[in-house]
Amino acid sequence: MDGKSTSYANQYLTVHNRRNQMLQKKSEFRKINNQEILPTIVDDGFTLWGCREILQYLVEKYGKDDSLYPKDPQKRALVNQKLYFDMGTLHQPFADYYFKRIFAKTSIDPAAFKKIEEAMGFFNTGLEGQLFAAGDALTIADFSLMATVSTYDAFKFDLTPYPNVAQWFERSKKTMPGYEEINQKSSEMEEYHEKILSRLQK
Repeated sequence: MDGKSTSYANQYLTVHNRRNQMLQKKSEFRKINNQEILPTIVDDGFTLWGCREILQYLVEKYGKDDSLYPKDPQKRALVNQKLYFDMGTLHQPFADYYFKRIFAKTSIDPAAFKKIEEAMGFFNTGLEGQLFAAGDALTIADFSLMATVSTYDAFKFDLTPYPNVAQWFERSKKTMPGYEEINQKSSEMEEYHEKILSRLQK
């Protein structure tokens, strides 16, 4: 076998092995999560998936106090309201607009972008006169919303027309423990991110 053939054979084996590893991991993942949803945690034998569900579980089990997820019914109701707002009102239009353009390669949809602006406007108004999403104290609602707004920011969405959101975003970055460390981008991720942005510009 010549050098070129050997190279092709090695590339095939590498791809084939990676595929088998991925299928094996997928099969193992399906055993603990039949919906194959990320994120998923296994905590001392207990399996749970879903961003907001995991946030609620972790603070209730490991929180030193109830500041992040208050036990007071009214305060907790406000936190839950913002969690649902994030899931259904703020995150969904982002997925409808950006993900469809990236993965389905659809053209720009002004109506879909209008829904994004409307959702961000709701969030901006809701922050009026308070420091964080559910009042003047940091809660799990802020962590959930931060994941969404950080993604908007990564896609170069302009927060300037939403001053309350912009201020909340910067405040939360400084307040949330480990934010900068968690959001550090590797060179590989930066390259992937640039490719995604280049698709949006076409």
